[in-house]
Order: sequence, then structure tokens, then C-alpha cells
Amino acid sequence: MSKMVIEAEKQLYEIILNAMGAAVAEGELASQPIPAFGVEVPADRSHGDLSTNAAMVSAKVFRLPPIKIAEIINRYIIIDGTLFDKVEVARPGFINFTLSSDFYAGVVADILEQAEKYGRSDFGKGKKVMVEFVSANPTGPMHMGNARGGALGDCLASVLDAAGYDVWREFYINDAGNQIEKFGMSLEARYIQHLKGEDAIEFPEDAYHGDDIREHAAGFAAIYKDKYLEADQVERRAALVKYALPINIERMQRDLEKYRIKYDRWFYESSLHENGDIDDTIKLLTERGMTYEKEGALWYKASEYGGEKDEVLIRANGNPTYFAADIAYHRNKFNRGFDTCINVWGADHHGHVARMKGAMDAIGLDGSKLKIVLIQLVRLMRGNEIVRMSKRSGKAIQLSDLLDEVPVDAARFFFNQREANTQMDFDLELAVEQSSQNPVYYVQYAHARICSIFRNLEGEGINPRGCTKAELSLLTLPDEKELIRHLAGFTVEIIESAKASDPARITRYCLELASLFHKFYNSCRVKGEDEPLMQVRLALCSAARHTLKNALVLLKIDAPESM
Repeated sequence: MSKMVIEAEKQLYEIILNAMGAAVAEGELASQPIPAFGVEVPADRSHGDLSTNAAMVSAKVFRLPPIKIAEIINRYIIIDGTLFDKVEVARPGFINFTLSSDFYAGVVADILEQAEKYGRSDFGKGKKVMVEFVSANPTGPMHMGNARGGALGDCLASVLDAAGYDVWREFYINDAGNQIEKFGMSLEARYIQHLKGEDAIEFPEDAYHGDDIREHAAGFAAIYKDKYLEADQVERRAALVKYALPINIERMQRDLEKYRIKYDRWFYESSLHENGDIDDTIKLLTERGMTYEKEGALWYKASEYGGEKDEVLIRANGNPTYFAADIAYHRNKFNRGFDTCINVWGADHHGHVARMKGAMDAIGLDGSKLKIVLIQLVRLMRGNEIVRMSKRSGKAIQLSDLLDEVPVDAARFFFNQREANTQMDFDLELAVEQSSQNPVYYVQYAHARICSIFRNLEGEGINPRGCTKAELSLLTLPDEKELIRHLAGFTVEIIESAKASDPARITRYCLELASLFHKFYNSCRVKGEDEPLMQVRLALCSAARHTLKNALVLLKIDAPESM
């Protein structure tokens, strides 16, 4: 955080407390404990840069109208030697402070000193946070929901890291259970059809119908020929899954790396079956009186812990359910020492949230430490038309199709422009447009424009130099101050983004910063001014460049030096 923001807020608290103390000493206010009060940025900046509600929260204690208390406090306020140069009282009892030129000079100096570290803080105190995101079914290609979840989850992890948390990214691979059985059945049917013809076996209606299943069957047949035609069904399906599943997982890893996403761990569901985690979790639930038997199955009393109904843990055939594996996986997460686990899920998992949090409580963990970010659907647009199919393949657009058509920078920025819980339109034409209408282009152009200022001046033999605080105090024009105020709020924006699990705040911050820079540059000449003024405006340009690049780095988006 800009040290100046911290210092200004600290000074404001001290100014108010000292003034109230003086008013009590003079007998204008009763000798009573002063209630906790807040400091905030007024919605209307004409009312000042910082405001306090100290008079309002004290009305009950002092038995006076807030406006009267504010006027009394104001009489004893001393701002000499502080970062403020004006104080005003406003109804119904706000006390508004205007920042001095020392504050603005200090912000610029602070950003230049911190450079690429500007924006980072120790807010999270190194607490361990896992962000599990995408976790797509490995039986087929990744879809558009995964594209949005990938960008959002990865940027959320980056924001948490910048806010001082110890962050871990994880992908959960569902390589066990019903969908893998269905995958094996689908591959088996296509394998037999590939070798013996389409009529040799009827393709099951509930199987996976994608072209990728045919491709896997053909690839398997090219290696093993008819070796598995006469094999036992269980052996045949197991061999097909063993061949095809790693190919799918490798493809996922390749697509996600192209999307600039790297995980700390790809966690296999099968490991929970192999290492006894599922058995141990079910045993724990049983010991805690949370299970019962009915119709040959073992049930969990989910309705006692937030679920709409009780849930089966072990089917009558002896196989554990997906929900049993899910409880075991989340128990495994917390047992690895994570303070908070964040899951980025599709909105269709809405009903699963309460029962999973409840299950954590049921096994003796704290369900409130499991946070769920639900992502709404994405509607692909090409101009005013809805797009459902890829031009190239004629099939539903997958993540890989999107990245073939749209730059990664645009995809990551667009998907982080809206809060996760809002539906969004993704305009494929706008994403590739090189104009100020394209938000990522607009932001990147601001960075490139700043770089070009320095490049052009260097060509004329003019180089930036260090500026003193006194020189930086020359930055007094409204557009200069507005830009500096926005720069000063970068760290707070990251912290608020981390607290709300909302990386869209960072894209909005970038757009506002780009807009304010363009506004400043159009109204405040850099070249051609007196040397000291030119240099301090170059310093402001440099501070804006550092901040904008740091924000784009968080989003894993390029900050080009020329466009």
C-alpha cells in the first residue's frame, strides 16, 4: 500500500482524537469514552478526499446533534505539519479533509521507490489458501465455462498472492466413479465399431458421443489391433481408459498452459480410493453418528447439516458415491494445512454449496473456511449474433477453439471484466478489434503510450531524473491529482479484490487508470514545459506505467511497450 495512504489515515485518526480530547478538556464535550469511528473516501470528491463519521457515532454519548459535535471538534482541529491543508464540516455531521500537495508528492515518490513491488502487501499474513478451479471432467474437451473459470480462478489466486497470502493452485481430476465407467463404455463401443463396423454393436444412448471418443478408439486400435476384442469386458474397458485418459489430461494441461495457467498440483480422485482417504472419511462420519443404513446403502445425515435431503455415501453395490469422494477430498485439503479453501464452480453446482460446507462441519472441520465462487454462463457473440458452433469444426466451441481465434490477453481480460455471479456476453469480434472500443487494447495502449513518451524524449536526448519531494509538489492540477489519487488506491483495490474473491475489480481499476492517464496526458503537456515541471510529469508517467504494468502482471496479461 502506498505509505502515504496509511500515513494520511493514521494522521486523520490522531487529529480527530486530539481535537476531541481538547474539546473535553475545555468542557465543550462531556468526558466520555469515544466510540470507534470510521474514515472513508466521500462519494463526491468535492466534499474532500477523506471523511470521518466521528461526530455521528458520538451523538448518543455526548447527547448532542452530530452537526453540533462536528463543529465543536472542528474548532480544535490542528492540521499544521500534516498531510492535510483543509477541513470542512458538512451535514448531517461529516468532517471532510482535503489532502495537501505533500500527500500527492509522497504517493508518486513511493510508487517509484517500490516499482514492480507496488501494490503488494502483507494483508494476508502468509495464511495458506488453496484455489481449486476448472477441475473439468477429463472425459472430454474443456468448454466455455472452463474458459471463464480458468481466467477467474487464476487471477483470483494472483490477487490473493499480491495481498500477502500463501497461495496454492489445484486441479481436481475426476478419474474415478461413474463418468469414468461411462467413458470406458463409450470407448469400448467405438473400438468394436472401428474394427467390426458401425452395425457390430449399438452405440449406447447415454454414452459420450463426441468425435474425440472415435479418435481415441482409432488410436487404440492402431496400437493394439484386435487384441482386446475377445478380452473380458472389464479388462477391455480398463485398457481403453488407461490409454485415452492420459491423452485427455495432457491435452487439458497443454490448453491451460497456453492460457497461462500452471497448477501447483493436479490431484487425482483415484488417489483417495487408493490411499484409504474415502474409507477413513466414511468411518469418521459413522463414528460421529452421522450415517445410517437403508436399503443396503450407507447414508449420510446431510439434512442435519444444511443439505436439502440425506445423501448416499456407499451404494448397495458397495461403491462409494461421488459425494463421498468429494467430502474425502475436501477433508484432505484441510488436513494439508490450508486455512481457507476456495472452489470456483459452475452455477449448476449451486445446490452443492450448503451440503459441502455442512459436510465439513459434520466431520469436525469448519465449513465457513470453505468458500465457493459460483460462475454464471457465458454467451458467445459475434457482433449481434449468438455463436454456438466453431467455424472450423462445426462443433460446440471449446477452450482450444477460443484460444485459436482470440488472443490470450483478450480472453483473460474479458472473462475477468464481470463478477463471477453475473452472466456475461463475450464478443469474439470485439476481442480481436484493435481500437479503444476493445477494453484490453485500450488498457495496453495506455501502457504503450507511456513507453513511447520516454522513447521519444530519449531520442531527443532528454532522460528522466530523480525528483525531490519539493519538485513533486508541483503536481497540483486537477487531472494530475485525480490520476495520483487513483494510483494511491491500487493496494487497497487488490486487498478488497482478495476479500471479495472478485478479480474483476482489477480489470475495472485498469480501465479507470488508462482513462485517467489519457485525460492527464491530453490536458497536461510533458514535453515543452520548464525542466522541473517536465521532470515531475515524467515521474508521474513513470508511476502510472509501474502501476498499470503491475496490474496487468496480476492478470497475466502482456504490457506492451509499443503497439
